[in-house]
Amino acid sequence: MSDKINRLVLELGNQLLERNLSLVTAESCTGGGISEAITRAAGSSEWFDRGYVTYSNDSKIELLGVNKITLERHGAVSENTVAEMAIGAIENSQASFCIAVSGIAGPGGGTTEKPVGTIFIGWGYTVHDSPLKVEVNRFLFSGDRHLVRGKTILEALKGACKLLK
Repeated sequence: MSDKINRLVLELGNQLLERNLSLVTAESCTGGGISEAITRAAGSSEWFDRGYVTYSNDSKIELLGVNKITLERHGAVSENTVAEMAIGAIENSQASFCIAVSGIAGPGGGTTEKPVGTIFIGWGYTVHDSPLKVEVNRFLFSGDRHLVRGKTILEALKGACKLLK
């Protein structure tokens, strides 16, 4: 999986550079794993602005401006929360493209409605002063905590590359 992630990071960087865009991440369940994968690549400072690791609800509120009511109504692992994370990350950075993730990596924490492996990945973007757009997808990954987090990172990068094409 690591080789695929490294290839996607290089592809993402090239696409962002071609469009003169920069990236910000807002991560919960991956704990900075996306940012780590990006900064592993030489030259990523040309297109990567910053990464937020907002593991707690309080940090989502304080750093990204996620609405407390959103968290109370929908939970941290939800389409609504991830959308607000993406918006907040862009609004609180110099970037124009964002990857945001929140989920239940396990082994505990799952429910019937949101079992272990439930992940929401969002991509926010604004190009040349266009209105901010956000897309969020729900995933259900199998495997242990390490595998779920790895699949999340991979899918987040794949989705970003796909959106930029």
